[in-house]
Amino acid sequence: MDTRNITYFMAVYEYLHFTKAAENLGISQPTLSQQIRLLEAEVGMPLFDRIGKKVVATEAGRLLHQYGMKMLQAELDAKNAIKELLSEKRGTVRLAVLPSDLDFQLVPLFVEFKTLYPDTKLQAFSTIYVRDEVLAHKVDLGVGLRGPVDKRLVQIPLGSEPYEVFVHSSSELAKRREITLEELTQLALVMYPKGYIGRDLVDEVFREQGLELATVMEAGSASSLLQLVAAGIGVTIQPRGLLKQHPGWEDIVTIPIAGPVPVRHMELTYYADRFISKAQQQLSAWLIEFFKSRAE
Repeated sequence: MDTRNITYFMAVYEYLHFTKAAENLGISQPTLSQQIRLLEAEVGMPLFDRIGKKVVATEAGRLLHQYGMKMLQAELDAKNAIKELLSEKRGTVRLAVLPSDLDFQLVPLFVEFKTLYPDTKLQAFSTIYVRDEVLAHKVDLGVGLRGPVDKRLVQIPLGSEPYEVFVHSSSELAKRREITLEELTQLALVMYPKGYIGRDLVDEVFREQGLELATVMEAGSASSLLQLVAAGIGVTIQPRGLLKQHPGWEDIVTIPIAGPVPVRHMELTYYADRFISKAQQQLSAWLIEFFKSRAE
């Protein structure tokens, strides 16, 4: 069982379609089918059930996918470790970050990283599925909300940040020292759509108090929400440090929430048993220091 056949298998597993998988791999569909049959003969069990044009992974296929990811990652780790013997400043670092944390504030850190490691390619991805990307070996490091303990991962706390109410400075609300959850249910709110991590976190706190939020408009980016607040469309509930990440909004003020306060707990994650280059170690250290300083 070599990694080439595992790569072929993983492509079919991802697409559940032999023709699409073959196109992605750059080989013919008959060649791919033959390689999968050889792999099935080697393991002694079918890896896929073929029902007409539909392809479904078998239990054996699901198991091979689980261990196949580790095999491919182990090969990549070995290659990266050897490359680092030649030059510690080469290679690629892949970082997944929540969308609201990627813009503006992290860019100077990336510039500093690139100055120290000019030959290292840094890829920063904006995603709400940070942990999933790390577990799927699609990224090397992840910065996202704290999740349950997972023995497969190294999980480093990055601090906590309360949510506050963002209002236009000309609003009567801007004079308030705090706002209750009950009052917020009566205001015109602009928020992320349901399903976004930040929105779900806020909704959960309200549900625990028997309350429910209603929005007048929803947008998928922090910049859009701030523009809506600045235009007087409504108010929003966001992490307190959001304005630091998006400078230039002098006409927006933040007000603490009275009572139970939504709080987001951040963490840095990476796979526990994989090779970590010196460049990745350096970026991790900077990210930890960055979030620590932001919480102070």
